[in-house]
Amino acid sequence: MGRAPLPSGSPLPAGAGIPPMPGARGGLPSQLAGRKDVAEQRTLVVGRGISVQGSVQDAERLVVEGTVESSMINAAELVVMPGGLFRGGVEVESAEISGTVDGSLVVRGSLTVRGTGRLLGKASCCRLKVEDGGQISGQLEMLPENSASATSPATIAPASASSESSTQG
Repeated sequence: MGRAPLPSGSPLPAGAGIPPMPGARGGLPSQLAGRKDVAEQRTLVVGRGISVQGSVQDAERLVVEGTVESSMINAAELVVMPGGLFRGGVEVESAEISGTVDGSLVVRGSLTVRGTGRLLGKASCCRLKVEDGGQISGQLEMLPENSASATSPATIAPASASSESSTQG
């Protein structure tokens, strides 16, 4: 046996003992790879061309490159990559949308809609950033920073954002 045993009580790290696939980026999109805590989070990556339906449990971060359909997911972070589609309901601490989210999204912290991102349906967040080209269509609620209760909803018409904006509520 060429390696030391894991300390007692420590769970096996995700992906331990599984070599990376040729050409893989460690399972994470390149724009996420620079973050310090990424390797320590339980991450589910739904790759391009893959479709998943049902519930997701115990994932701290959900990265969608393909299609995910779910009635409700709780996670710390949602990242929808360009070409990715999330349909259903999700509640997260932070979200970055470069693809499409269609359904109900509750973000207790910061929501970023990138230039290629589309948000359809109902969304609630504390902080909102929409890049030029990003689209929001449906109902948007700005949540107060220090509580979980919502303020009155604002209805957003389907239109592209004309310039990068940042709103704090």
